[in-house]
Amino acid sequence: MIKRKNETSILIIYTGGTIGMVHDPKNGSLVPIDFKHITNHVPELDKFGFDLQSITFNPVKDSSNIDPSMWINMAETIEKNYIRFDGFVVLHGTDTMAYSASALSFMLENLAKPVIFTGSQLPIGLLRTDGRENLLTAIEIAAAKEKGTALVPEVCIYFDNELTRGNRTTKYSAEHFDAFNSPNYPPLAEVGLHLKYNFSDIHYPPKNKKLIVNKSFDTNVAILKLFPGINRNFVEAVINTKGLKGLIIETFGSGNAPTTKWFIDDLKEFIAEGGIIYNVTQCHGGSVEMGLYETSRQLLTAGVVSGKDITSEASVTKLMHLLGKHKSKKNVIKFLSTPLAGEIS
Repeated sequence: MIKRKNETSILIIYTGGTIGMVHDPKNGSLVPIDFKHITNHVPELDKFGFDLQSITFNPVKDSSNIDPSMWINMAETIEKNYIRFDGFVVLHGTDTMAYSASALSFMLENLAKPVIFTGSQLPIGLLRTDGRENLLTAIEIAAAKEKGTALVPEVCIYFDNELTRGNRTTKYSAEHFDAFNSPNYPPLAEVGLHLKYNFSDIHYPPKNKKLIVNKSFDTNVAILKLFPGINRNFVEAVINTKGLKGLIIETFGSGNAPTTKWFIDDLKEFIAEGGIIYNVTQCHGGSVEMGLYETSRQLLTAGVVSGKDITSEASVTKLMHLLGKHKSKKNVIKFLSTPLAGEIS
């Protein structure tokens, strides 16, 4: 792509997704762009003066097909190029971007460089695409330094004029350009006429600590979203899933659930047999406060772990990460309640 010596260097990692698509002039269908020729579509990149390099996954994947093996691929790509580049921009489909950003926030321990996820709602080859602006600003943020220190050394999502912590972000719109939202944590940067960083909300790692990449995931987890009228057969079908180790229950309001005896008994039995249950609110914003009402006090007594103000995406990836990293149930429960990468307050 663009090679300049002694300049800020940014690696663009294209995993797939709408942003990297252009129309094939022969048949009009959408095909992945060749990022070696990205300046043909975004000539403004030349004005940065950065050393911009790119890696395209083979094959690229629609974000609906992303799984932990892809997270490991992303993390290993960053690990292999960590010393060479000042920052990383990960281009990713929007549907599961918040899952991937959350996963990498737990994988990249002691991260001291920006890893900025971005994408678009319209292909970069279209005239009115949002991809061009998202890509340009994501690169600018990934390159931002002061006295040699990255301004935002976190895994983040940049989309439609806002930079948010990756594990605090959720997708809430399938059609608007402002597709993402961080309901329980302020943006790390806001873009208008100027790029305004909210430094007090950015996490800075301990100095001189080596990057550690955690690559183990255990996918024996499930999500049970509660609803009025939920029946025992359904609950037991989920709880009795072969090999299930961790269950996330998406509860009402501040962590409330039915107090029906069979429901509480089934949860207690799952926990008694070695399972872990993580209580996450199904509300878009707010926090689980177990014990605030009688309808959550019984969950607390049963041994259910509070997810506090974690997002659904972060809860799944955190549970998979901890089950993969720790053999001890006690340690998994301990770290579920502990902020690992700023994912809970």
